[in-house]
Amino acid sequence: MPTPTPQQGLRRPPALTSGDRVALVAPSGPLDPERLAAGIRVLESWGLEAVPAEHLRDTHPTFDYLAGEDAHRAADFQRAWLDPTIAAVVCARGGYGVQRMVDQLDWDLLRTAPPKTLVGFSDVTALHEAVAQHLGVATLYGPMAASTAFVADHATSDHLRRTLFTPAETTVLTSTAAGPLLPGTAQGITAGGCASVLAADRGTTTARPSFAGTILLLEDVNEHPYALDRILTQLIRSGALEGVAGIALGSWAGCGPLATVRELMRERLAPLSVPVLWELGFGHGPSALTVPLGTPARLDADAGTLTLDLPALCPAPEALPNPPSGE
Repeated sequence: MPTPTPQQGLRRPPALTSGDRVALVAPSGPLDPERLAAGIRVLESWGLEAVPAEHLRDTHPTFDYLAGEDAHRAADFQRAWLDPTIAAVVCARGGYGVQRMVDQLDWDLLRTAPPKTLVGFSDVTALHEAVAQHLGVATLYGPMAASTAFVADHATSDHLRRTLFTPAETTVLTSTAAGPLLPGTAQGITAGGCASVLAADRGTTTARPSFAGTILLLEDVNEHPYALDRILTQLIRSGALEGVAGIALGSWAGCGPLATVRELMRERLAPLSVPVLWELGFGHGPSALTVPLGTPARLDADAGTLTLDLPALCPAPEALPNPPSGE
């Protein structure tokens, strides 16, 4: 499908309400059972019914870095997306594996289902991109059910809760560390995610031709500065960043001295001549915001904000004004 204009954005799923059923899938790596159980308790405390996918707890028979076989991981996601009783698909963990299963999805069949919310980050970046390109549905780059931040950091889980239930409350995104790496303002459709996954996606059937017209989100984890340099250089040389409207950077946990990473980002991104916001507060950090993808937004690097023109999700029928917040 064609890249949307800054005024359009992608189709927004409905917000959640108490009693909704959400599917838990593992499209990438295997899960920690205790963190999964803790994550399910958080979701249930919000009044949601957590529905584990058939192969959620699987491990690949040969490669223990995968959560089950490719066909099974793909089937779990497809069944969840097509199930009319499921309101959202929440990924349980990242790692690696989406690129092995994403081409096994029947996109023609998936297009027959109404849009629903997809939540995940890290390796799920490849699935976000595929859903945007094949289904035209906006998604949420946010914490996963069995991730450490989701179960250990209330601010992380609560921001996802409010984005899911009362998205009008979460249209202005910022963090205490947010500020201009390169000054200015920009308007565009939010896109992006984990930088290394975006670079690895170039040239595939699920990668968009370029990020022209977007506010591009970039973050990563455990990549040394030279590897980040290679990742950014690949994105630049491939033409993926031509015409990008602005860039919002997230966390760089385990990527070396932040001063070095900051200077690397400045050096590689300055030739694009667009605003760049430093440390918006999403990604692999110990506390993280949920950021919608596929939504028209305004980036103000000087103010340290990303402001959505529309809430991440559409108003839900009979939405509760005050959804459960206990954990």
